[in-house]
Amino acid sequence: MIIVTGAAGFIGSGLISRLNQDGFKNIIAVDDFSKIEKAENLEGKIIKEKVERNALFEWLDANNRDVEFIFHIGARTDTTEFDKEIFDELNVNYSKGIWEKCVAYQIPLVYASSAATYGLGEHGYDDNESTIGQLKPLNPYGDSKNEFDKWALAQEKKPFFWAGLKFFNVYGPNEYHKGRMASVIFHAYNQINATEKMKLFRSHNPDFKDGEQMRDFIYVKDLIDVCIFFMHHRKNSGIYNLGSGKARTFKDLVTNTFLAMGKTPDISFIDTPADIRDKYQYFTQANMSKLRSVGYTRPFSSLEDGIDDYVKNYLSSKTYL
Repeated sequence: MIIVTGAAGFIGSGLISRLNQDGFKNIIAVDDFSKIEKAENLEGKIIKEKVERNALFEWLDANNRDVEFIFHIGARTDTTEFDKEIFDELNVNYSKGIWEKCVAYQIPLVYASSAATYGLGEHGYDDNESTIGQLKPLNPYGDSKNEFDKWALAQEKKPFFWAGLKFFNVYGPNEYHKGRMASVIFHAYNQINATEKMKLFRSHNPDFKDGEQMRDFIYVKDLIDVCIFFMHHRKNSGIYNLGSGKARTFKDLVTNTFLAMGKTPDISFIDTPADIRDKYQYFTQANMSKLRSVGYTRPFSSLEDGIDDYVKNYLSSKTYL
């Protein structure tokens, strides 16, 4: 059996789809299943059992001998939430509980960290474990992910294999429920559909022109490929970046969304909201050499190819992965 936490969410549900395609049917889906807006993400997926998030540890005590692998993808990911207690409970303490069960029962683990741990990028975007203690995330979400990374590295007892993956800006199918926290591509598609135009945040940094703020955007299918790689690889434990390795501008992103929709680009700019302006990242780019060094060879989708697939095969028909 393979456990996927955050199973009804954006990345977790896509991972289950891929596991099903690869012949894995004994999936234990873990989530807060009371949130009905995510239910469609699991329609048609082959799942052995649904386990409520709060019941997982008790379930593991009873069923650990049958568990082959855990993907801990579930987390509170709202970067606009500032209640630290929520993140302590759901992102830090819950993750510690999963880690400790993996140690006790010798279950290999892949968990989701985040590029939000890098803050403004003062120390670069290298997944060097010796510098993790120096990182300064910009919000409680990033703090919670960094706190767990630091805790994991400090543990004397570790699962026999574990990997923490720092997800950069992920986009792709199954994010329909995410609202404000969905990718810019998702919002661009909807805004262009409604108005034939797209508004982007103006730059308030003299080093960047309007629309030329840069992010490392990674297509969710590529991210899932890396998760599957580690499930089979099971060596070289540690913390890894997971982006495309190539920063692209928001202007590139929106222009390609227009083109995938068969429309002429029409982009204008609005001020970045004052409450997030001083914490706005102007550049992120994952150094992907560490992942490559342990044998991952698949190329990552270009922004053009990823957006084209997402728009034409998913967004235009609200299809799920």
